[in-house]
Amino acid sequence: MTDFLAVLTTTDAREKAEALARGAVEARLAACAQVSAPVTSVYWWEGAVEESREWQVLLKTTAARYAELETHLRAAHDYDEPEIIAVPVTRGSAGYLAWVERETTG
Repeated sequence: MTDFLAVLTTTDAREKAEALARGAVEARLAACAQVSAPVTSVYWWEGAVEESREWQVLLKTTAARYAELETHLRAAHDYDEPEIIAVPVTRGSAGYLAWVERETTG
C-alpha cells in the first residue's frame, strides 16, 4: 500500500466544493485541496442516464488519514452517495510528500 493518496470527490456548486476542500484541510485530513472548474458529469442514477455540471475537489493526504477523510467527506457532503475515490500516489517529489505528511499529522 502506498503512503500517499490523491482523493477525488465532486459536488454541484462551487461554494460546496470550496467548503469540502476547506473543511478537510482545516481538520488536517488533507494537506491541500484543489477545486477545479465545472465539469460535465454523465452517469446512471436511479435507472436513467443523467447529466449535470459539477465541481471536482482533489485532496492530497496520507493513507493513514484516508478513513477519517472519507468519514468527514460523507458527513459534510449533501449527495446521497458522493463520489469518493482514492488513487495511490506512486511517485512524487520528496519535499512535497514530506510536506503532505507533516501537514496531515499536525
